[in-house]
Amino acid sequence: MAALWPAASAAAMDDGCSSSVRRSPAASSSSSNKRKKQEEQKLWVFGDSYADTGNLGDLGRELTHAWYDPYGQTFPRRPAGRFSDGRVLTDFVASAMGMPTPVAYKVRRGARPGMLARGMNFAVGGAGVLDTGNFQRNISAQIDLFQALQAGPQRRRDNDNNNNTWTALVVVSGNDYSYASSGGASNDNNGTSAAIAYIPTVVRELREQLRRLRDEAGMKKVVVTNLHPMGCTPVFTRRINYTGCDPLANAGAAQHNAALESVLAALDPANRTFLLLDVHTPFAAFLLDAADDRDDNNGRFESPLRPCCESFSKDGYCGQQDEDGKPQYTLCGDPGRRFYWDDVHPTQAAWAAVADSFRTTVNNFLST
Repeated sequence: MAALWPAASAAAMDDGCSSSVRRSPAASSSSSNKRKKQEEQKLWVFGDSYADTGNLGDLGRELTHAWYDPYGQTFPRRPAGRFSDGRVLTDFVASAMGMPTPVAYKVRRGARPGMLARGMNFAVGGAGVLDTGNFQRNISAQIDLFQALQAGPQRRRDNDNNNNTWTALVVVSGNDYSYASSGGASNDNNGTSAAIAYIPTVVRELREQLRRLRDEAGMKKVVVTNLHPMGCTPVFTRRINYTGCDPLANAGAAQHNAALESVLAALDPANRTFLLLDVHTPFAAFLLDAADDRDDNNGRFESPLRPCCESFSKDGYCGQQDEDGKPQYTLCGDPGRRFYWDDVHPTQAAWAAVADSFRTTVNNFLST
C-alpha cells in the first residue's frame, strides 16, 4: 500500500535529521524552503462524491450508501462517508501537495485547530455545478459557504491573513448530466442526448464559478478536473454485460472537456492560475476497449468495467439489504484489483493509479 499511497512527498516526510547523508547548505536551504511552503499550503475543495470525504449526512442506507457497509472497508476500515472502499480523489491531491487531507466541513467543529488551518472540504455527494435534484449544495453554494466562513471567526482563529498559499480543487464528475438525462433539466427531453444538449449551460455556469474563486474568493491557484469517460462507468456497461463502453456518453464527456479547455484558455491565457487536472486520459487508459474477464492493457486491474460491489438488481445499489438484513449485492475478493467500487465510483486503488499520472503535474504547477 505504501507504494500506492505516499502520505506525503519525500521532502515533507524528511525531518532533516534521520539521514546519515551530509547535505550542502544550499541543498538544506532548498529542502527547508520546500518543506515550509508545503506546511503553509491550504487546500479548499469544492465538488461532488468523487471529492466528498464525509459531508453528506447519514440519511439512511438507501439514500446515503457511503455511511454503511461495505463502504470504507479498505480505509478507514469502516463506513465514513467516502464513496469508495477507501480514499478518494481529494486524499490523493492533498498527498501530491505534501499535506494531510483537509477536514470535511461537516466535521469541522471536532477537528484539531492545526487541521483547520490547512483548508477545508466543502464537496458533497450528489452535488453539481447547477442544481441536480439531490438537495445538496451546488458548487456556487459551496463557494458561498467558504466565503461566509472566511468572513467569520474561522479566519481569525486560523490567523490567516495571507491567501498566497490558497489552492482550490474543483471536482465535477457528471451529476448535472445524470440529472439532465433523467429529464430533470427539461420537461420535453431525457436520455443521453438531453445530457449533451445541457453541456453549454453547465460549462457556462462552471466558468462563472471558476472566475469567482479567482476574483472574489481570493484563490491563487485553481485545479479543476475534466470529465472521465462517463460511458465506461458500470451504470452504463452493465447494460451490455460489462463488455464495452457507451460511445454516446463518452462523446458527451469529450465535448464537455473541449468546452472546459476553451473556458480555461480564455480565463487564464498564461496558465498561471488554473490547472486542468486531466483524469480523462488515465481513466481511458485503463477502461477503453476493456472487456469483461480480461485485464486492462496495463495489467493492473481485472474486469475494469465491472464494479467490485455489484447489486443483484440493475436498479439496486451497493450495500443494499433485504428486509431480513441480508446483502443484496456481491463483493469481489480484492478491491485493489478492481477499477470501480460501485456503479459510478472508483476504488482507492483506481484513484491511486490515476494519481500517478498527475502528481508531478500538480507539484510543478503549485511551485510556480
